[in-house]
Parts: sequence; C-alpha cells; structure tokens
Amino acid sequence: MHKLPLAKRVMILSMLVEGSSMRSISRVADVSINTVTKLLVDAGETCLALHDELVVGVKSERVQIDEIWSFCYAKARNVATATAAPDGAGDVWTWTALDADTKLMVSYFVGDRGAQSALILTDDLRDRIASERVQVTTDGHGPDADYATIEKTYRTDPTAPRGRYSPPICTGVRKHTVEGNPDPAHVSTSYVERSNLSIRMQNRRFTRLTNAFSKKFENHVHALALYFMFYNFVRIHKTLKVTPAMAAGVSQTLWTMEDIAERIAARTAKPAKRGPYKKKLA
Repeated sequence: MHKLPLAKRVMILSMLVEGSSMRSISRVADVSINTVTKLLVDAGETCLALHDELVVGVKSERVQIDEIWSFCYAKARNVATATAAPDGAGDVWTWTALDADTKLMVSYFVGDRGAQSALILTDDLRDRIASERVQVTTDGHGPDADYATIEKTYRTDPTAPRGRYSPPICTGVRKHTVEGNPDPAHVSTSYVERSNLSIRMQNRRFTRLTNAFSKKFENHVHALALYFMFYNFVRIHKTLKVTPAMAAGVSQTLWTMEDIAERIAARTAKPAKRGPYKKKLA
C-alpha cells in the first residue's frame, strides 16, 4: 500500500466514503481488492485514533442520540445455520450522538442494541463534552442530563406489496421528560435520523437487499470510522457552509482527503529493514 501514489490512495478513500463497493473500487483504481481492504483497515485504525484525539472539549447544548441497524456476515436469524460464521456475525447496531446545532458526530459506538452499548456511548459522550449541562433526546436510553425521549407510532402501508421491504408510516409522536428540565421545543431526533440516512446512503455496507454487507465486524467498524472522519472534518455541510468540526470549534481548518491519507501513512510507517535470512535446520 505504501507504494501506491498519494493520488491513488486519495481516490480509493474517496470512493469508500461515497458508497462504492470494494470490488468496484479495485476495478476502477486498478488495484488488488486486498490492497483496498488493507487501506481500509489502516484508515479505520487511524481515524479511530484521530477521533479520540480531536473530538474533545465539545461545547454542546443539545445532543440527539439514535441507532441504525445493519448486519455482518449474516442476519441474526441465519447465523446458527451459516457456514463458518466469524465472531461478530449477526445484527450490528451503530449508536450515534449528534450535536443538533453544529451537526458534529460527537460520539459513536458499534455493538448490539442492548443497554450496555447505550451506556458505553453515553459514557464516551460525557467525556467529550465540555458543557456543564446538555439536553439529550433519544428514542430509548440516555445519560444523566436534561433528558427526554420521543416515541413514534407506526403502521404498515396497506398499499405496499406483501413480502417486500417498505418503510412504515408514522402515525403519531409522544414526547416524555425522563430527567431534568428539557426544552419541549427541542425534544427531537430529526437531525440524527437524517444523519442515519446519510450513513446508509454513503456506506455500501448499509445498503439493503444486496450482497455488499460486511463480512467481518472489524471492517464494519473501520468503514464507519473513516466515514465519520470524512463527515466531521472533510465534507462541507450545505447549511452551515463549513464542516461540522469547524462549526463546533474542534478544527480551525478544512481537512482534505490528502490530509487523512498522509496521517494514515505516518501512522503505518514502513517497518524497519528485515535482518538476514537464516535457514532453519532440520
């Protein structure tokens, strides 16, 4: 991978965050799919480290939390009969905590849909926020704050063909104060749900009814880490006219994919020269 020119690495990374599949990237970039996979792994590890380093001390007043479903290798109901299912196979939930004002993805966690995953996310969120008090809205679990939940009721669309996936119709919304004194006008998960749409649109692993799903849990995490780094620091938000990181004050400059590629290269520096080969004796 280190032999690839910077422009080629930037091209591969850009295609990864724009929803291209691994095999289509290997064809367009004219590289081995193993090269694409290796770059994704290195990018994911680098972006996880960059998020921990840079997204701290966030001054936030309102945070929206939600989770988005996907799966690795096989859906949960099929894991038992799947051939050689690896660790982490089954349903996977990505928990996200989005600042409602700057649209910064403050925290994220990939796990199951249980309370433990929610607590891991909220503990990480608490460590990253510098504000003394923050209003949190979720559709389930939440941290110690001015906390409210919003519950939506749905019904199946009677006109949708049976046996085909079709999103349900929202028929009502109920808001509940769980703790503190949240502002009812800002009890909403609209922004984080819109963020879920962006995640599904720009990550090939989240597209439905395809064979593009993640085969390994670790690569699922790596793809998300790269996407969130791109979303926070590289892509200019159309409404804000700056990146979410710049709007939140955690970055003073606009990052480029070249910056991320160079950080990856620096983190995965070429190993030291191997010593002389010694033939093993029988």
